[in-house]
Amino acid sequence: MPAVGIYLFVVVVPSLRGAFYSFTDWNGLSAGWDFVGFANFVDVITDRRALAALWNTVILAFVVTVIQNAIGLGLALGLNSVVKSRMVLRVVFFAPVVLTPLVSGYIWSYLLAPRGAVNAALISLGLEHWARDWLGDPSTALYAICLSIIWQFSGYSMVIFLAGLQAIPEDVIEAATIDGAGAWRRFWNVVLPLLNGAVVINLMLSLIGGLKQFDQVMAMTGGGPGIATETISTTIYKSAFSSGQYPVSIALAVVMTILIAVLAAIQYRLTLRKTD
Repeated sequence: MPAVGIYLFVVVVPSLRGAFYSFTDWNGLSAGWDFVGFANFVDVITDRRALAALWNTVILAFVVTVIQNAIGLGLALGLNSVVKSRMVLRVVFFAPVVLTPLVSGYIWSYLLAPRGAVNAALISLGLEHWARDWLGDPSTALYAICLSIIWQFSGYSMVIFLAGLQAIPEDVIEAATIDGAGAWRRFWNVVLPLLNGAVVINLMLSLIGGLKQFDQVMAMTGGGPGIATETISTTIYKSAFSSGQYPVSIALAVVMTILIAVLAAIQYRLTLRKTD
């Protein structure tokens, strides 16, 4: 009961109060407010910055979810073998996870700067035409942020997949091998179905993390250039603390909550399998 009480006080009650204030003109400071209905939500769906942020958030979440889990699964499959250096490699690939997202964002902002290490490497390889201002170009800035997120959290997905792989009984794999199943057939028909729990967890975590991304965007671009990398979280922050539009920012937060809940539920239903 104490734990439930703390959870209600810290999470549930503030969330419900916030959802309520999204239907008012509360200024964030005074005790007074007036009920305005869906006016704040109308402002959200008609605001160009908010719509761009919504689209950017969906793109970022999709790219990160797919690539991060593909890399994490590949690393897990490779390091679940009898390679002698597998323990060291696991530590190396997991190491970026211990960094805060803010630090990771600053590291990549230096690497991807016009005179940064990435462009210097391209020039040294004779690929000058590939060098560019990665974070200053609207066509590449969002994907550069995706790269930094994937680099940091692929090791996190790897660890979860490794736990799932190590829980698969060896005799099942051996039986499939004896029956003549090749490496790809064993993976697709035996290993992947038995990894379903790890797949669901990883997809859920990466999808939710991508949809609420804030730290690395603020560290690398601040939402720029223009609105090319604005996400829902950065727009909420700027609307509330830069523009003082608290009701609109709360309404946008409610929209983000609903979006995360719907997409997470759809993804969960699509990937969940009943097991005996």
